[in-house]
Amino acid sequence: MSIKFYQSGDRLAEATIANGLIFLAGQVPTNEEADITAQTANVLAQIDSILAACGSDKQHICEAVIYLNDLQDYAGMNQAWDKWVTPGHTPARACVQAALANPQWKVEIKITAVQK
Repeated sequence: MSIKFYQSGDRLAEATIANGLIFLAGQVPTNEEADITAQTANVLAQIDSILAACGSDKQHICEAVIYLNDLQDYAGMNQAWDKWVTPGHTPARACVQAALANPQWKVEIKITAVQK
C-alpha cells in the first residue's frame, strides 16, 4: 500500500492519502481575532482547498471531528457549518470541548474523506 503525503513538513502533513481515504490534520483558523462563525468559515475554506488538492470535496467527507475551545461557541460554529455542508451529504460528526494549542483559536476541525 502506498501513502501519499500532502504538504508534509517536519512535524506533520496537512493530509495523508491511503487506499482512497484522505486524512486531514486538524485545521485551525488563520483569522485568530475573528469570532467563532468567521473562524469556522475560515477553517472550512481551508478544508475545501485541501480536499480539492487531494482529489475530493465536502460531499465525500465520511467523518468530522470538531474541537471547540469553549462550548458556548457551539451555536456560532454551527451557523458556519450549516451554510457549508451539502444537504444529503452531511458526514458523521462529533463536537467536543478541548483546550486548543493556541488560546486564540476557537475551533479546530479534523476530517476524513474519500477520493472522488
